[in-house]
Amino acid sequence: MPMLLYRCLLTLLSPVLLGGALLRVLRGRETWADLSQRLGGGAPATSGAIWLHGASNGELASARGLLSALRAARPDLPIVVTANTVTGRALARGWDFPGVTACLAPLDFRWALARFRRRTRPALLIVMENELWPNRIVTAPMPVACIGGRMSARSFSTWQRAPRLAATLMRRLSFLSAQDDQSARHFAALGLPASAQGPTGTLKSGVDLPQPDADTLAALTPLFPRPDTLLVASTHEGEERTVLDGFTAARADRPDLKMILAPRHPARGDEVAQIARATGLTVARRSAGEQPTPDTDIYLADTLGEMPLWYRLAGMTFVAGSFAPKGGHTPFEPAAAGSAILHGPDIANFRDAYTALDTGGGAVAVSDPDELRAALVQLAGDATAQDALAARAREFLAGLGDSAALVETLVARLVSLTKA
Repeated sequence: MPMLLYRCLLTLLSPVLLGGALLRVLRGRETWADLSQRLGGGAPATSGAIWLHGASNGELASARGLLSALRAARPDLPIVVTANTVTGRALARGWDFPGVTACLAPLDFRWALARFRRRTRPALLIVMENELWPNRIVTAPMPVACIGGRMSARSFSTWQRAPRLAATLMRRLSFLSAQDDQSARHFAALGLPASAQGPTGTLKSGVDLPQPDADTLAALTPLFPRPDTLLVASTHEGEERTVLDGFTAARADRPDLKMILAPRHPARGDEVAQIARATGLTVARRSAGEQPTPDTDIYLADTLGEMPLWYRLAGMTFVAGSFAPKGGHTPFEPAAAGSAILHGPDIANFRDAYTALDTGGGAVAVSDPDELRAALVQLAGDATAQDALAARAREFLAGLGDSAALVETLVARLVSLTKA
């Protein structure tokens, strides 16, 4: 009965879900091939594949080391990576791992999932963090594992309102490794069998960023001196104006300050370019092939798969999704790149990490443009202070767990599931 109610609700919402996917195509944000993938088509033809799914960049970036270890342990098995976003798909494709393909995830309709599985014939489904879509889990004919399972108090309260549906999902999981102790308790309370409960820990402390193109890095480095460059990483609608207000105010004291502005969704490039140019500063737009010069103040990085390049260029990174109600994005990637971290007040997605950073002096928390201005005035041009902040960030984030040991444990269990 719980699954029946979910499917009825999904059927009622199908015009909205399918209409939204079609609208992205008609507006030029996605292609017809992307729509086909969301409907279960266009997946690679494989047999006995490991299907690894993550929502977008953050989840998939944390899975990179795990995926590499799985390839080493089972090189005979193809791996199909799916993401909910084109940016996540581009990230996975950019790894260029042998035997690994990436596409958009099918929507949670049974027919779309069946169509996808007929093409890929997966032997194991691995979902990252909280991607527990009911049809995807319950209809899976193969073992299902959840890695880095995350369930906040708010999500737990929501699932408690549908206890039978939650129990149905939990019983279907063959293995779950929770990201933290609170999440582990929540999953157990919702009905996760003791036999499926794995070790607790996060893979995000072991982020291994791919190297950016050396020629591109060399060409851009003289134009964006690292101590004077702020990367604004993965902004959402409404955040650009807030960050630009703080940035332009800081330039009154730090006129050499430069910005690399990377929207979360490059399809917003036109909108973000208009907002950036309204400041009166000089803007170059990467997707339009506009080449930055020494006089460029803002470089709009509205492209896919180039975040490691931007991290390497910037001595400071404002992690976005934290001025918008999005829960904040990962601090692990800028820390791995040695970029000093700044963030806004909304940090729900990585609360433990940011709490450790803020308490230990490994990041700078700002709540509005004025505080961002003050932080930039203090940090800009000071490579020593930026390096010290980044070093403390790496230290505190590493203290959240030994990701290498966790990966080894997880791979052993996941490999055993491929033989189940």
